[in-house]
Amino acid sequence: MKKVTVNGRIWVEINGENFLGSGRIELLEKIEALGSLRKAAISMGLSYRKAYYAVRSMNELAPALLVELKQGGKGGGGAKLSKSGRKIVIKYHQIAHDFVIFLTKQSDVL
Repeated sequence: MKKVTVNGRIWVEINGENFLGSGRIELLEKIEALGSLRKAAISMGLSYRKAYYAVRSMNELAPALLVELKQGGKGGGGAKLSKSGRKIVIKYHQIAHDFVIFLTKQSDVL
């Protein structure tokens, strides 16, 4: 008998606009770990511009600020997740976990 596997991806939209997906969650996690949007972008192989616009989009769509950006200069810049940003990462991982369970159960019935 052949093994059947049901697969899928999770993304979240707000008013039809892309809000979150695995790439954006990874970006948020890298920002939290590295304390810098530029370093997070480099570590993911993204341009700073692409990472910046992803963060800007998430911040504009979210009900509360997710990433706090501090401009560079004499003291240097930086970025960090807000409390809301950390909560949304945790919630996304909970949804992803539940989704994997759902997909596994669906694969078992085919």
